[in-house]
Amino acid sequence: MYISSINDGLLLLIFCKDTTAHSTPETSCQQQSSIINTHCTPVVFPHFSSISVVEQCICNRLQAQEILHEWVAYSATKHGVKLTMDTLEQFEHEVLNKRIKSRKTSRKEEASSRMRDISMIDDLIRAEEEEEDLLEFYSTPAKGSQKRPLTTPERPHSKRTAALMASPSILLSPASFSPNATPSQKYSQRGGKGEVVATFGAVQGTRWVGRKDPGAGVQVEILEGPEDSLNSSYKYMFQRLRDVRNVLTEKIEELGEGLRTHFSIEEFSPVSLPAQDSITVLGQICCDSNGKLNAQSVLLEAGPEQGGQQVPVDLSELKEYSLFPGQVVVMEGMNTTGRKLVASKFYEAVPLPFYSSDMKMETDEEPLNVLVACGPYAPSDSLTFDPLLDLINVIVRDRPDVCLLLGPFVDSKHEQIEKGQVTETFENIFTRCIESIVDGTRSVGCQLVFVPSQRDIHHHFIYPQPPFSLPHPGKEQTQRVTLVPDPCTLLIDGVTIGLTSTDILIHMGAEEISCGTGSDKFSRILKHMLTQRSYYPLYPPADDLNMDYEKLQSFGQMPLTPDILVVPSEMRYFVKDVVGCVCVNPGRLTKGQVGGTYGRLLIQRSPQSEDGKRVSPCLTAQVVKI
Repeated sequence: MYISSINDGLLLLIFCKDTTAHSTPETSCQQQSSIINTHCTPVVFPHFSSISVVEQCICNRLQAQEILHEWVAYSATKHGVKLTMDTLEQFEHEVLNKRIKSRKTSRKEEASSRMRDISMIDDLIRAEEEEEDLLEFYSTPAKGSQKRPLTTPERPHSKRTAALMASPSILLSPASFSPNATPSQKYSQRGGKGEVVATFGAVQGTRWVGRKDPGAGVQVEILEGPEDSLNSSYKYMFQRLRDVRNVLTEKIEELGEGLRTHFSIEEFSPVSLPAQDSITVLGQICCDSNGKLNAQSVLLEAGPEQGGQQVPVDLSELKEYSLFPGQVVVMEGMNTTGRKLVASKFYEAVPLPFYSSDMKMETDEEPLNVLVACGPYAPSDSLTFDPLLDLINVIVRDRPDVCLLLGPFVDSKHEQIEKGQVTETFENIFTRCIESIVDGTRSVGCQLVFVPSQRDIHHHFIYPQPPFSLPHPGKEQTQRVTLVPDPCTLLIDGVTIGLTSTDILIHMGAEEISCGTGSDKFSRILKHMLTQRSYYPLYPPADDLNMDYEKLQSFGQMPLTPDILVVPSEMRYFVKDVVGCVCVNPGRLTKGQVGGTYGRLLIQRSPQSEDGKRVSPCLTAQVVKI
């Protein structure tokens, strides 16, 4: 189709019969004329039609080519209708008028999108402040530069803003976290508040209050010391398979030496060497496929000193066993062909000794009240952080000496965070949580210990996990707050407490197999942790856990058997004694949309008894509904 100019009251339209015939900008005028004469039929419309078409072009602000395209499309839908005054009116009504209406609608939407109410203006001002803070964080401030205040005499700071730091509930107001933050109905209507759901030790007549001066003189430190503990972030995603293999080999050799000494074993035999007599072998349990471990898929992988090979294990002659992938074991049995070990005896590993202190216990020394809580600290359907505010009220009421608070604080599995419905950075939400806890417990003066979690969305997703970092900590935070890695072993007034926020109970519970060992799966898993001397002995780890094995070897092993082991989990809460270690699962402070539980303990450094037996420093413990 060729378009002539609209001139002298005529509109000349030339339609091509052959769609392959076309001209290019390089085509000469003589060649174009030849193409038109050969393939095209010119159509000239009368004077009245051309004037109407020109009017439509002017009224609708269309070029001649645009209105021509519209007409051709319209004509095609009407089976090639010819251009007359009647068809032109129909064309104007059905096509051109609709273009005008759609154009007006788009203009209204664009205009309405520019309108802002007062609350949206406040959001814009807050966003501008956050943007400036972010820019200041990543840039070096110029000498003498100051941040431009966003207040004017006409718009001063409100009293609510001025009092923001005075109240934890105001500081944790969800208005800035999420645009549709409303209190959780299920959480506010929960029952059984303050109900004790699990107990340990003598709880009759126990007063759950701290010392007269809570926190005063209480020493909270990492057992290994600051030099040998994980105290800062590190580079990860650089480990090689050879390094992983070296770590696992050293683990087999170290635990094997302890087993050999404890059971007076002369030497270990290679696992794949055929022998007609009973042999004793050392190795690591693994699975013969990528599936889950079962009694028919157990392999024993030896270290390099025992040949470094794998051999299937027949467990049919063992009356009782409990195995999981990554477990270092010693087995006795027959391997006549070198292709299968028929196990007849299973040597169970032994835990490390407990901590012993040379400090003398004062006769009138009061026990320490320790509170333990694990996130999430907000119900899954709201970011109101009501459970955290309730926990702060519990701390103010009971006045514990030490509070062990484990993540997640900003939960990556929260519904609104997963959907991207928060209006503030994750770091800011976390900082305000910490500030709320510190300010809300200022009257108590207790020591606060914060442990990160793999589910903290603003922190490193690596295990072992470095401690949190607080921007510009104040004097009070420096004195009262202790930031520790996951996992770690704390020493609090001569009592050792092992901490890990990773759900090892679920991870190992999904992989462990057993026979004839009873129905208490939690006790078996906790005993494996203590005897394997590791906060995470499972290999390979769970799919959602990123493991750095060199750091695990340095910071994920137990330096001794802790007096108390805190292992929060999605599984049911409990407090139980496992080989002399009091193991506590305080549960989570929130369970979906409803309230959860927290734990509290009374601990006291205890001297050796007259008969030389160890006395647990954990006097009593409880798990309580929030």
